[in-house]
Amino acid sequence: MDLELEGERLQKVRVLRGAPCGATWEAAERIRGLSVEEALARIGLETQFHCIADPSGWDPLWGKSPVHFAADVHKAALERAVSRLKIRNRRCGSCPGPRSRT
Repeated sequence: MDLELEGERLQKVRVLRGAPCGATWEAAERIRGLSVEEALARIGLETQFHCIADPSGWDPLWGKSPVHFAADVHKAALERAVSRLKIRNRRCGSCPGPRSRT
């Protein structure tokens, strides 16, 4: 994912690589407008709402259903995107670039 902020809110969430079922794009649209903190709390749930994997298909290696695993993967992807955004902002200082608008 690639993020753009306006103030403290996610203005744009661009999916770079997503789930084949389309849940990534649906979840990304649902977290737009939220604060980063709210989005991190919501992304997994939104992914689960739109995931078409069989929730009864328990994976013995991960100890989770595919739906729960998908939620964890999407939250981790959003956390990485937030980390990249913070690194870009530190390098840039206070300049308003295309990825961070204050």
